This record gives sequence, structure tokens and C-alpha cells, in this order.
Amino acid sequence: MRRILIACLGAMMAGPVAAQTLRIGIADDADMLDPTLGRTFVGRIVFASLCDKLLDIDEKLAIVPQLATGYEWTDPVTLVMKLRPNVVFQDGEKFDAAAVKFSLDRHLSMQGSTRRGEIATLDHVDVVDPLTVKLVLKSASSPFLSQLTDRAGMIVSPKAAQALGGDFGNHPVCAGPFKFTERVAQDRIVLDKFADYWNAGAIKLQRVVFRPIPDNTVRLANLQGGALDMAERFQPSDVEVIGKDSKLKMVMVGGLGYQGLTFNIANGSQKRTPMMQDARVRQAFALSIDRAALVQVVYNGVHTPVAQAVPPSSPFYDPAVPPAGRDVARAQALLKEAGVKTPVTVELMLPNAPDQRQTGEVIQSMAAEAGFDVKLRTTEFVTALKASTSGEYETFSIGWSGRTDADGNLYNFVHTGMALNDSHYSSKEADDLLDQARAVTDIGARRQLYGKLAQVLNRDLPIMYLYSPKNIFAMTAKVNGYVPVPDWIIRPQGMTVAP
Repeated sequence: MRRILIACLGAMMAGPVAAQTLRIGIADDADMLDPTLGRTFVGRIVFASLCDKLLDIDEKLAIVPQLATGYEWTDPVTLVMKLRPNVVFQDGEKFDAAAVKFSLDRHLSMQGSTRRGEIATLDHVDVVDPLTVKLVLKSASSPFLSQLTDRAGMIVSPKAAQALGGDFGNHPVCAGPFKFTERVAQDRIVLDKFADYWNAGAIKLQRVVFRPIPDNTVRLANLQGGALDMAERFQPSDVEVIGKDSKLKMVMVGGLGYQGLTFNIANGSQKRTPMMQDARVRQAFALSIDRAALVQVVYNGVHTPVAQAVPPSSPFYDPAVPPAGRDVARAQALLKEAGVKTPVTVELMLPNAPDQRQTGEVIQSMAAEAGFDVKLRTTEFVTALKASTSGEYETFSIGWSGRTDADGNLYNFVHTGMALNDSHYSSKEADDLLDQARAVTDIGARRQLYGKLAQVLNRDLPIMYLYSPKNIFAMTAKVNGYVPVPDWIIRPQGMTVAP
């Protein structure tokens, strides 16, 4: 089967343009290709070639211009942005201040928007002139600018968005270097060079093809066999194999996010289980898991165990909140205190990747010693996301690729009523700490607030943070110009594939 897959992919990509095409293997399929609605990490990789943002970040995490050429805070709640001239969308329409206002308003008002929580402090947008916008906030917000370096800062063509409505994500039109060509679910996303891109000189490729291949062994086989030029999220067990292949090169990139377990507390209409109803049951489950052992067994110790939403390298990480050690006796005592009958049956939903299945098996074995009977439910990733949104799960193993500001790892996930709060967790204490952290500018003060929040979240456990991962990229020796950035996004500017 693997040989057939390689042969078919190689044949499809063969031809006179092959050397100008970058074929990227991604670990999951993307969800909707609409920056207002999208929530997958691999979707962000695709968007980097498709949709430019107002601002971006560089390899040192500094905020740099993209569609905006500059900005100024004229007061704590007023951000004035100057826009890049002579930019057009992929449908030929002009990019201007009105388009920026349209996209930001769309993020705030569109049904199902996953950006609303990220820019919730935005009150309104004023068009000052065709190349100047004024963003007025409801209150001061330290992380607001950083949100514009990701999907919240992506600007779509108003004409296309209005014409296509709910179908826009199937035919996206932005102002990025590549335009949408086709998509076959679970097989490929194809983008072709946009000739009128404002920074055309930086784009050397003619085509980018993204291929979802959940099994890292199959991704590696495709890379070695020449059906892929580059791929992301290899496992530590692949490092030795990649390193011995003279035709390949590898980059390990530290991250900004986390891998964790999301617990369904109040989402959906299904019968409430002990895990949903009682924080003591969730605490017992957490105490049954040894994070360090899990990372060692499944990932050769490469990743970093955490009990917070940010990695230890983050300025918002509080060293006073380390991961708790495994304590089976305490876990059993908590279950007895909660008055539940053991073994407590728990369904754990997992993406259908080999490392996730192994993670589930390790958790299953550890939790059994404390009195849990864990049933594993392996599901295709986008399908699992839909299930988590609708509440059709009990516990879900899912990560977040992370943002430069801790707010981007927390607010949308644990604040009451936010779009990515699939747990449907609601806590006035947590909400207040999140809101305070947005209003404070001093890094030390914000770190203390996030430390207090971490303690609340470790008590209530809407999410159990397991570890902060690294991403292992591999590519053929023919690929040049890739710049590793801690957000793990593959930016096509300057990249080439030699004949």
C-alpha cells in the first residue's frame, strides 16, 4: 500500500513544473479554509500561502509589517494602522481600508466565528482614508496587536465573501502569494502562484500542494520516495532515520503551545458522567497520569511536561506552578470522596495518528491503576473537532499550536462563552483573571495573573495540560529558504525547490 501511494503521488506531481512545485506533507487535513471560521493548525500552514495578514512575526517573535506598513497607539484604546498601497486580492479587487473594516467586522459578527474571542475588545473600525484605518477598543488590551499576526489579521476579499456566503471557505479569496486552485478532502489542497502579489519577487515557487497524511511513517516514506518535498510533525523515533538519509535534512523547532486533554463539562445534551459532573473525578484522573513518563515512553523525552498553557520559555510562564507528580493513592481517595463506583468508565477521543494512539494506550494503562476504565475512540481529526464543538465527547486529546501572547492560548478556550471553549467551562474567577491580564501591560504582573489562573485551571480541569511539544520538520536536500519560526508555520517567501 505504501509503495502504491508513493507511486501515485509521484506520478501526479511529475511533469515540467515539478521542480517549481513545493509538496508539503501535513499531519492532518485542514478544516474550513475561511480565516474567520478555521481552527486547525494545518489550516494555518495553508493560510500562510493563501492569506496575508495585517502583521506577521519573524523567527525572533518580533511583530513585523505585512499588509500594514506601520501602526501607532494614539491612546491606550486607539490603534491607527497604515496600509500597504497597490495591493490586490486574488480576484483582482483592490485591498484598502474598507476591506480591512469588512474583515474585522466579519470576524466579530459572523455566525460561528472562532476569531470573535481573539479580538473581543475591538469596539469598532473607522476608515480614515483608503490606506488608513483606526481600530477603537472597548478597553486597553495588551494582547490585541499580537492577535493581528494570525488569522484575526487575515483580510479577505469583500466581494468574494459576500458573493459566496457560507461557501467562501470552499473557494477562498485573499491577498496572499498563492491563489486557491482545488481541494480534494483527505487528499490534497492545491494553490497556484498569484501573479499580481504585492511581494512577487519573494515568491520563487509556481505551486504549493498540501497533502494530509496522518501516519508519520507513511509521511516519511513519501518524503524518502520523492512524492513529498517537505513534511511536518515527525516523531522523535523518526529522527535517527532522517539523520541517516543523505537526501534529507531536518529541523527541530521549539513551540509556543501545548498538548492536553480537554474535558467536557457542560457541552451537549448527552447524559452527564461523573467526569463531567465532579472536578474531583477529573483531579483523580489527572493524578493518575505521569506526564514525564508519558513523554519519555511515547516521545523519547523530547517534549516538555507542563501544567500551564504556555511553555517554560514563555515570559508568561509561572515557575511556581510545575506539573504535579503522579499520585495513585490520592487519586483513589478522591474517587472515594466523590462517591463514584469504580472502575469509572471514561471515553477518550483521539485523532487517528500513531503517536496519539500510543498516548491513549499509556494513559489507559496508567489510569487503570487508579480506578478508571478508559475506552479509546480513535477518530479522523476534522471529524473529532466537529464532535468536540458539538459536545459529542467526554475527554478529547488535542493540542494547540500556540501564540506569542499567553492570551492566545487561554482566552478563547476557558473564558465563558468563547468559540473554542469546547468544555463549556464557566468560572467567574477564571474570567476575571483573564480579563485582568488583558488590561495589564507589565509582563511580570501578567505572569502572576496567569500563574493564579493556572492554579484555578488545575483545580477545575476543563483542560489538563500534558506537555509543550516541539515540531520536527524534514525536507529533501533540494528545498532551500525555509525559515523556522516557533509558531511552526511554513512561510513560502524565499523558498525554492531545486530541479
